[in-house]
Formats: sequence, structure tokens, C-alpha cells
Amino acid sequence: MPTVTAGISTRRGGVSGPPYDTLNVGRHVGDDPVSVEENRRRFCAALDTDPAWLVTAGQVHGATVRAVEAPRHEPFCDGLVSTTPRLLLAIAVADCAPVLLADPAAGVVGACHAGWRGAVAGIAARTVRAMAEHGARPDALRAHVGPCLSREAFEVGPEVAAQFDAAVVHRREAWPRPHVDLKAALCRQLRDAGLADDHIEASDHCTLREDDTFFSHRGSGGTTGRMFGAIVLRL
Repeated sequence: MPTVTAGISTRRGGVSGPPYDTLNVGRHVGDDPVSVEENRRRFCAALDTDPAWLVTAGQVHGATVRAVEAPRHEPFCDGLVSTTPRLLLAIAVADCAPVLLADPAAGVVGACHAGWRGAVAGIAARTVRAMAEHGARPDALRAHVGPCLSREAFEVGPEVAAQFDAAVVHRREAWPRPHVDLKAALCRQLRDAGLADDHIEASDHCTLREDDTFFSHRGSGGTTGRMFGAIVLRL
């Protein structure tokens, strides 16, 4: 039966200088391209694969999911699914959540990028549906919601809060504006898409509160590196 390897990088262990220090894998943020390629090589090596097998998404904070069969950069999408062994599906993040999914028995893996816009648009559920179209069973899928902004860190305007279910919107007297629990919203979406509760896990880490370990777009004021959440199917 196929097996799966998945991993999420931190900002540590690379060669980039400030403000991308040190393991920036994002090509689009202004970092030295030579450093980015070395960082990608190191990340891929940690997952026992090669950058030649990397698939990345041209993320636009939407809900488009694409099936891929060969290494490439897939433009204008936020979700990737594949049945091709050795392909490393990688999502770039720095406060948004990487969601990694797998049905090893069916030989299907998926990954998606979920910020608030993607979550509202149903990116996690759409990725599950795309995987089901390629033979995965939602009730057999396992999912990991990676490090992102926590409920305590994710302050939003009322117009954003209004687009989420009230169960994941939180208000406190000490908070001038509402906060959204993005991880809880994504876990609810995965459950509604057919995943079992005990097949869904969410990271305890907050990218903003732990910005010495993770890149945080919000914490840096917009100039920072990117991490990868990635998954690969193996035979």
C-alpha cells in the first residue's frame, strides 16, 4: 500500500539573510534567488525527496483546486491534488494555514492554502471533493491543519467576522475587534466534508506569537519569508 510523508518548515535552518532569515522558500518575496533554491533543496532533502519533484501553487486566496501529474508551478490556484507518486505538493504560507490531506489506501494526496478568504470560499472542502473525484474516500482521509494565526492573534474587522459562522468568531472585552479561530473554521469544514473527528488534527502553534520560529506576514508588517507545508505519496 502507498505511504505518505508530510512536513511543514519553520524559518530556521536556511541561508537567507534578514528579513527572510533563514529558511525562506518563497520565490516571490524579494529574497536572493540562489538562497531560495538552497533553502528549497534543504527542505526537500529533509523529506527525502528532490526539488525536481516539487509542485507549487500560484496562490490567489481563492478556492480553485487543480489535479497535477508532473512537477511544475500551477498558477492561479490554492489547492493541489495528485495520485502520482514522488510528487511533493507544496503550499507556501506565512500566517495562512497549510492543510495537508491523504488517503494512502486510495493513493491520493492533497494540499491547500487557507487564509480567511480561502476558508470562507470553502477551499478545504473543495480539496476534499477533488480528492474524492480521484478515488479518495472522505471518511478515510486524514488531515493536518498547520501553524497559522491563532484565535488570540487573528483580529479581523466586523465585515470579515460576518462571513464566518458565529461559532468560530470570538469577542472579549479586552479586544477592540472580533477575532476568528481559523483552525476551528477549517476543522469544521473538513468534518462537514466527511472526515472523521479523529482523522483531523490541528497544530497548536501560532505564527504571529511564535515569529522567532515561523514567518508571520502580519508580525513583520508584510516583508518576510514563506514556509512550505508539503506532502508526498510514496510507493
